[in-house]
Amino acid sequence: MDRTTALAGHPPTDLLPDTHREHSRRVRSRLVEAGLHDGATWRVSPTPFLLTPADLAAIESLGRHLLRFTQALNHLYYESVRGAQPRWVAEYLDQGKPSDLIDDARMNRFRTALPGVIRPDLILTEDGFMISELDSVPGGIGLTGCMAQAYADLGWAITGGRNGMVEGFARMIRSLGPDAKTSLAIVVSEEARDYRPEMLWLAARLREGGLPAETVSPDDVLFTEEGLALGNGDRVTTLYRFFELFDLKNIPKADLLLCAARKGRVAMTPPAKPWLEEKLAFALLHHPALEPFWSHDLGQDTFELLRQWMPHTWILDPRPVPPHAVIPGLTVEGRGISDWKTIAGLGQKGRRFVLKPSGFSELAWGSRGVSVGHDLPQKEWAEAIDAGLVSFPKMPYILQEFRKGRRVAATYHDPVTDEIVPMPGRVRLSPYYFVAGETVELAGVLATVCPLDKKLIHGMTDAVMAPCAGASQTMNAE
Repeated sequence: MDRTTALAGHPPTDLLPDTHREHSRRVRSRLVEAGLHDGATWRVSPTPFLLTPADLAAIESLGRHLLRFTQALNHLYYESVRGAQPRWVAEYLDQGKPSDLIDDARMNRFRTALPGVIRPDLILTEDGFMISELDSVPGGIGLTGCMAQAYADLGWAITGGRNGMVEGFARMIRSLGPDAKTSLAIVVSEEARDYRPEMLWLAARLREGGLPAETVSPDDVLFTEEGLALGNGDRVTTLYRFFELFDLKNIPKADLLLCAARKGRVAMTPPAKPWLEEKLAFALLHHPALEPFWSHDLGQDTFELLRQWMPHTWILDPRPVPPHAVIPGLTVEGRGISDWKTIAGLGQKGRRFVLKPSGFSELAWGSRGVSVGHDLPQKEWAEAIDAGLVSFPKMPYILQEFRKGRRVAATYHDPVTDEIVPMPGRVRLSPYYFVAGETVELAGVLATVCPLDKKLIHGMTDAVMAPCAGASQTMNAE
């Protein structure tokens, strides 16, 4: 029978409770069997998270805008390096990075190379969407793919399709080179070990689809005169980098992996371009001095949309602002600000900001290193600002306006009481876009709903996590 709903996040109310329980058990069983859930890692929903037609259409169209942004950011960096755009742009993006990594990344061989996966974190607000950040080395690919299959097998029309994540990833990998005998190594570092199970799941599904793939640790990759190979002798033509650039010094054979890419012996994605992994790119988008560049490179429609969706962001630069100048766009009660001490001394109502590392740090992913201004005592907020300013030479911090998430409805299955529990919360939507040449496709969307008392929305034991489906689509239930 058909099941529909008109409101985002609101599960169908006419499914029988026993059906909800059974569906939750099946999903949890699939995840546990795949090694992606220990029974209590997060809360399992009996249904996907449902998106309104308008929200789904907006997310589907966002991919092309984000691809343009990534291309434009890459162009801006090179133009800054050669002096055609302000040199301070590249200086900000290179801040704290090793010179050898920068030199390698600037090679002409990699000039047009871009990440094959684009994943924004979208906060659903009362005014639409807010992009809190972009991730080009995102977790969740295998998890979202596994959940998509689990819910699709229960009859749900999942956004991206049952196999959208696996097929999209495969298309992206095959687009990296003309070699018909593509062989993929997904290299997962020790720092990213928590994501190894989902990457093992992904590699297995890729093999089932005809793409030779293995999930390995850096130590498992061998360097030969012909290129890279695995211990079983299989040649590696393509490497998916599931390790962060800040962690290179701790990764065995990192120099050899990057050398193989530098010499063209392996295609590697995401490319080792640290400027494409900096959150301070949002500050550059909003900087008035760069408006002519962005408007031209992005086109007016993309420029306007991203300026609306990407929150105002500022780089915590401790250098004195000239007496005749202010920090662009940063105001308090309508007055321009020229000293970060003013922000540090604001009262609770005035400090509705988020402070976080820009990138290239173990603190720059997940929710680590993030401070919410109005959630901290004034003294702790001032200390966080001071710490961010001191960190600038090695790891810049950014200040970002806080936008409150809209209240949504979710439900989850409590395996102890065997009850379906309603949970109001706020949601982060993580769409996965895969890039193949100039084509970008939405392959799936992961929803993370956290309780209303949580200021930061991320994966946690109290969160409900589920793939998304369109609210106007139907479900064929037993």
